[in-house]
Amino acid sequence: MGVEQADVFTSGTEGCHTFRIPALAVTKKGTLLAFCEGRRKGQGDAGDIDIVLKRSTDGGKTWGALQVVWDDGANTIGNPCPVVDRDTGAIWLAVTRNNDRVFVLKSADDGATWEKPAEITKDVKKPEWVWYATGPGHGIQLKSGRLLIPCDHRDPTLPDGKDRRSNTRSHVIYSDDGGATWRLGGAAAPKTNECIAVELSDGSLYLNMRNFFGKARRAIAHSKDGGLTWGDVAFDDTLVCPTCQASAVRCGNAILFSNPASTKREKMTVRLSTDEGKTWPASRLLHAGPAAYSDLCVLPDGTVCCLYERGNAHPYERITLARFPSAWLSERP
Repeated sequence: MGVEQADVFTSGTEGCHTFRIPALAVTKKGTLLAFCEGRRKGQGDAGDIDIVLKRSTDGGKTWGALQVVWDDGANTIGNPCPVVDRDTGAIWLAVTRNNDRVFVLKSADDGATWEKPAEITKDVKKPEWVWYATGPGHGIQLKSGRLLIPCDHRDPTLPDGKDRRSNTRSHVIYSDDGGATWRLGGAAAPKTNECIAVELSDGSLYLNMRNFFGKARRAIAHSKDGGLTWGDVAFDDTLVCPTCQASAVRCGNAILFSNPASTKREKMTVRLSTDEGKTWPASRLLHAGPAAYSDLCVLPDGTVCCLYERGNAHPYERITLARFPSAWLSERP
């Protein structure tokens, strides 16, 4: 098997002007859940935006009908970030309302139905923060059982707080009681933004971040205490990236990474590391044209899935699922 690709969401269909911001989850039963924002009336980041979902019970080969997880009228419900509790099978979906208030939704039936949104803003957002985003992408469950959601915020009280590109910080939130309550974890250095987390083999955490340092590279930080604090920010010169979201996921003894591997939003690429993210010796191009946000997951049979934005004239024409074995990344094109 090489790579198989098929569109899951197509902008201008199913009642949505644009579909953006993909996120993936694999349930305990092996159902594949593809989330995104259904932007009803335009392409912009604010307005009448709903969280929508499609489910697949055959590993992404076919999909069910579009489900609306949360429609709050003219408000922006965005930044989907799911995490699955391997012990209970519960699926938790973190989202934001107007990039201000933070909520979680729970599904106990493999994503078929969702409980009423529960607000957790006061537990995970400081009063001085003026912007908040969960994910986007997926959360993780640590070996300890902790559920962890990568997030970012803006803090105007920082020394350079009037500059919106200097007052952003990646941070995480977490639950140690199976999603019943959520707490605020640590934040990385200023100028970091949308992020994704991976637990390393030694139990430490790796945070891979969009950033505003002007280096066109991914920023990296590590935590040795389950995300309560983060070390200094470094840059991975191999991971060339425009100012854009990206994804990473553990795949057995390897870590996979996906992003538009360019200085602009194009060339969606998946890379493989066998040394815990230190080097990336293998990579394959999924789409040479315009591409932007993505999310990765690994199915129970080892198949890798990458759900990503792509198009011909611009990156937001459709959201496509690529399916492939991890070995494909190391094969010669």
